[in-house]
Amino acid sequence: MKRAVALLGLLAAVLAAPSAASAHPLGNFTVNRYSAIELSGDRVYVHYVLDLAEIPTFQEGDAVRRREFSERIARGLVLELGGRRLPLVPVEHKVSERPGAGGLETLRYEAVFETNALSGATTLVFHDTNFASRVGWKEVVVRADRGAAIKSSSAPATSASNALRAYPKDLLQSPLDVSSARIVFEPGEVAGAPPRLHGGPAPARVDGGFESLIAAERLSAAVVLLSLVVAAFWGAAHALTPGHGKAIVAGYLVGSRGRPRHAVLLGLIVTVTHTAGVFALGLVTLLLSQFIVPERLYPWLTVASGLLVVIVGASVLRSRLRHRRAHSHGHQHAHGHDHGYDRRGLIGVGVAAGLLPCPSALVVLLSAIALHRVGLGLALIVAFSVGLAATITAIGLVAVFARRAFARVSLDGPLVRALPAVSALLILAVGIGITVNALPEVF
Repeated sequence: MKRAVALLGLLAAVLAAPSAASAHPLGNFTVNRYSAIELSGDRVYVHYVLDLAEIPTFQEGDAVRRREFSERIARGLVLELGGRRLPLVPVEHKVSERPGAGGLETLRYEAVFETNALSGATTLVFHDTNFASRVGWKEVVVRADRGAAIKSSSAPATSASNALRAYPKDLLQSPLDVSSARIVFEPGEVAGAPPRLHGGPAPARVDGGFESLIAAERLSAAVVLLSLVVAAFWGAAHALTPGHGKAIVAGYLVGSRGRPRHAVLLGLIVTVTHTAGVFALGLVTLLLSQFIVPERLYPWLTVASGLLVVIVGASVLRSRLRHRRAHSHGHQHAHGHDHGYDRRGLIGVGVAAGLLPCPSALVVLLSAIALHRVGLGLALIVAFSVGLAATITAIGLVAVFARRAFARVSLDGPLVRALPAVSALLILAVGIGITVNALPEVF
């Protein structure tokens, strides 16, 4: 009885929790940065905060707690006086953790750095070059006390995120991207005082959905089986979110006069592609993160997916136009069995639909490694991919049967004859749209 109650509790918690692609408000990949230039008396201090989401926390490990990390951060903070760089020396730092998605940790690093004493009217230029290739919130503020006076500043005096403790909800889709400032100020005559570190946890996360399955406290055969079923459910639900090639799959099967077995084959290709994509991205995160930032691969994968769709759309359109020209010249007998099916096109559509791995699946993979549950993690990812592919397959089957039903009603109608070419044009347009939208992210 207790086991049944526990299983029901697990199911209710996982299904009721929002299956966010990220437990961190700004995403599992983000490294969020805050710099406060504190002009205090005759000194300049930099109050610096990092809010690391699950994946960068996993990558950095225990290094964040060492003094070498603070020295590395200091080297990435460029503070110039009249073109001359000022040395920044670490004063103190604090590190706090908070549970994140899938049993992984998120981390808040907070430190204070100081310069030598200054005098006279001064123009400072500040640049934060740390984690420059990582996505996330970037914010700079400027304050003065103990007799120091700000003449002008390109940065505000107040933080929009309360020093990365509370991100404004209306800016989550378009986070601040400020990593430099120019300040004209006059130092005070008294000795400066460093700002106090407040410490404390990073912003609260919402953990639930697919990621929470890997962190179940007790594992039994029943719990594992239920977890696999729920993972497949979340994969199916994830496929209904924007993207994932639903329109492309439907358009391809209509344009190429696909059959039910082609829809099933598409689902299988999506499963294999998505699972392989998660594993490949996991290897990049674990082994190559010093050379390749994993989140920067997503725009390239999107461009590759879009180009694949363009190629498939152009191929289907050419095939349908050639087919129509042959019929118009009285060669129907030579093409009576041409259903437009092309194995390369089918593979291209399937790869395009499954090429972008879900960030939640990557979190599960890394959590499985951290928790020494690699077998369970791999099984959950496969189940998630199967669920995603099941939705894509179902949409493909609906497209196939709808085309057949429509054709039976109006077999000789001009709309039916034009439908394959129109579907090919739709695929081509979607592919061009995907590629064009992704190119700015790449360059």
